Amino acid sequence: MQAIRSILVVMNPQHPENLALRRAKLIAGVTQSHLHLLVCDKKGDHGAYLAEHQAALQQEGFNVTTQQAWHDGVYQTIIAAQQVEGCGLVIKQHVPDNPLKKALLTPEDWKLLRYCPSPVLMVKTDRPWTGGIILAAVDVGNGDAEHRTLHSGLISNGYDIARLANGTLHVITAHPSPMLSAADPTFQLKETIEARYREQCKAFQAEYDISNERLHVEEGPADVLIPHTARKLDAVVTIIGTVARTGLSGALIGNTAEVVLDSLESDVLVAKPDDIIAHLEELVAQR
Repeated sequence: MQAIRSILVVMNPQHPENLALRRAKLIAGVTQSHLHLLVCDKKGDHGAYLAEHQAALQQEGFNVTTQQAWHDGVYQTIIAAQQVEGCGLVIKQHVPDNPLKKALLTPEDWKLLRYCPSPVLMVKTDRPWTGGIILAAVDVGNGDAEHRTLHSGLISNGYDIARLANGTLHVITAHPSPMLSAADPTFQLKETIEARYREQCKAFQAEYDISNERLHVEEGPADVLIPHTARKLDAVVTIIGTVARTGLSGALIGNTAEVVLDSLESDVLVAKPDDIIAHLEELVAQR
């Protein structure tokens, strides 16, 4: 996150609290990043609204540009601007869709998380980050190259946010429940599953300097455990990674991040490994 040079901030005149902008100022204040303010609207003219925010931010010492645009939909507009401006982070306020609409249509924010090549920070609360707990969700049991690369990025982002907020990084990893039908006897008993995960965690802990007190190993589905642990720790930010789902060239985010987006009470940062970022940039370029 320290390497981010430009941040895309999605502005919404209907959200006067400007939660996304508050987070952007916090991050840019430490990283000295450029701020690009974007309003996604094809109808009204928001020039005065953007100019007012630009002037106020420049007076505070921030480097700012503004834009109003529209490309077929909200998430397409955001991604188009992110690519043109070369932004290394997108920050957007998340407002949950109503359940009926969600059942009929894939929410715009889900699509943004799936297709945006850069990390996306979904801001959900106005709680200050200062002194808070940052929770990174990793799958320690998956040791393939793609997951190892993802873990490195997640923990790096976690430490960066913890430093800028004077907070503490914690890690949650979930292991599966016992299955009597499992071919490997290790996965037939809770004790042997947990022992194996704990053993795998030792190398992970040593590599990333995660103490036992800051590592939470739990049994069960990640989409239940992540919000539960975030709530228990009163986390201010939850960091989730995503790797490609085999056979789906477009839907490059796992169900976990989508499912927990509304159930988490913290802000949510979703990150991807470099190979997925490169693939998404290719898809964007083809449109």
